[in-house]
Amino acid sequence: MLDFIYYPVSFIMWCWHWVFGHVFGESSAIAWALSIIFLVFTLRAIMFKPMVKQVRSMRKMQEFAPEIKKLQKKYANDKQKQAQEMQKLQSEHGVSPLGGCLPMLLQIPVFIGLFHVLREFKPGKTENYFFDERGVTSYVDANLFGARLSNWITQPQQALAEFGVQRSSVILVAIPLMLLASALTHLTARHSVARQNPAAATAQTGLMNKLTLYVFPLGVLLGGFFFPIGLIMYWLSNNGWTLWQQRFVYKRIDAEEAAKKTAVIEKRAANAPRPGAKPTQPKKRPAPVKPADDDVATEQSAPSSEPATTTPSTSTTATPPAKAPGSNGTGGTEIPGLIAGRSRSKKSGRKNR
Repeated sequence: MLDFIYYPVSFIMWCWHWVFGHVFGESSAIAWALSIIFLVFTLRAIMFKPMVKQVRSMRKMQEFAPEIKKLQKKYANDKQKQAQEMQKLQSEHGVSPLGGCLPMLLQIPVFIGLFHVLREFKPGKTENYFFDERGVTSYVDANLFGARLSNWITQPQQALAEFGVQRSSVILVAIPLMLLASALTHLTARHSVARQNPAAATAQTGLMNKLTLYVFPLGVLLGGFFFPIGLIMYWLSNNGWTLWQQRFVYKRIDAEEAAKKTAVIEKRAANAPRPGAKPTQPKKRPAPVKPADDDVATEQSAPSSEPATTTPSTSTTATPPAKAPGSNGTGGTEIPGLIAGRSRSKKSGRKNR
């Protein structure tokens, strides 16, 4: 039913066993243990880029966590509207919740496939997916301190007798591996929780942190009683890779963010004025030139070029001669801009009333 998972998993394991079998021997437990470990490394290397995207997605979600809290508070009684607004907010910031869960989801079929393949290595079988009878016999005969990689602690006594091993030998090999795998699971979860933003913490986040810190490691420890030794090795190497990968990726992202902040600071410093120098001000446009009051008054007092029309007078008194332009009738010169009779004297400067 799940052959599309079993065959690829068994093929990758077969390739690594072919490599290490030429070094340590075909039936060596070390060769088979390294085959399982490098099977994990191969699959995790394939999922490296999705994991980096997952970390970046989590960092972005922490940045707009206050906005998420506002939406949760605003639409506390309308879960459908809250989900729509959350999806809209995530799309605006370019964050996909499914992208963050993808690496974890991809590990589930691998775990199921390897669990089934390892349990199918049994005495008397002629094939196990990509392995032929010779490969199955080689795996069954691999001796790891008196135990076989296909054995587990709660395995029925009849099955243990077929392998020719004692339960005590299986316990002595499996228990240390279980404890180490559980400890690495806790350390991996602890490192991930320590990188979270406290401002983004919610009730659901606190619950998930407790599950990853304590429940998952306990599950690995208890599951070790029912998992073959080879599968415990898979879990151990998988958590070891995850812990290293988290430290490497977070360190790299932190360096990128620090470089961006440094570039912004240097750009501001380059645009800022030097110490002691006055800041440059924008140039103002020149104001339009307005005509002076004297020019306006001169234009108003200038004589018209049109001839004046004289009305006949009935008086016999002689008409005084017309004043010359610029004279005030008293022999003085009229100053432009002053009303006649109120011009200033050149000598005294007083007004003539």
